[in-house]
Amino acid sequence: MKIALIGYGKMGKEIEKIALSRGHEIVSIIDINNQEEFNSERFKSADVAIEFTNPMVAYDNYVKTFNAGVKLVSGSTGWIDKHGDEIKNLCINGGKTLFWSSNFSLGVAIFSAVNKYLAKIMNNYPGYDVSMVETHHIHKLDAPSGTAITLAEDIISNLTRKDKWVMGTLLAPDGTLSGTTECKPDEISVSSVRRDEVPGIHTITYNSDSDMISITHDAKNRNGLAFGAVLAAEYTAAHEGFLGMNDLFQF
Repeated sequence: MKIALIGYGKMGKEIEKIALSRGHEIVSIIDINNQEEFNSERFKSADVAIEFTNPMVAYDNYVKTFNAGVKLVSGSTGWIDKHGDEIKNLCINGGKTLFWSSNFSLGVAIFSAVNKYLAKIMNNYPGYDVSMVETHHIHKLDAPSGTAITLAEDIISNLTRKDKWVMGTLLAPDGTLSGTTECKPDEISVSSVRRDEVPGIHTITYNSDSDMISITHDAKNRNGLAFGAVLAAEYTAAHEGFLGMNDLFQF
């Protein structure tokens, strides 16, 4: 399979390593200094492009990739509120293909399934309130993380007493704490911590007067994310539309 990489930071390099180890070919690499590569024949020859950049440029990268006629796998977050409906419509009705996930890790996919099942159970026990804390490295620009938002939305879909998530506290790299975990009964507080080079930790807690139940996913490195992104690219090469982890991993 021919793969184009959009974004060549730590994740891009890890994806390249895994893709090559699985026998794929990297035909094009696009980073901040060679945006004209979107128009190259090398890029247009790719079966799939894999994009890991940042919220400010993700949407433009999507449009350029679609215009080049290339299918896309992306882990960028922060674009959905403004452009989500447009991109989904392009994929569902406009003949474009995007496989998007806030997190490509197999472990997170399993964790997400456990999260949904636990929320269904806790729907019957209103004495437990739920909250979440996510921790990431100091270079991460968005808070809360896209993965945390997805997990919170999955809880809301299965826990009828919760209608929305709200930003809780933010512990910045310099130790500054802002925000509050206090929220309305129908809201889920999602707090964020930015420290060191943490790949990603997500903890969901159900707390009652009697006890506390917590589940945690703790990523050791970026390898799981990169491997999942390559698996998603292999899947996307043979499929079309607006795709996600529920298509790739069916638990």
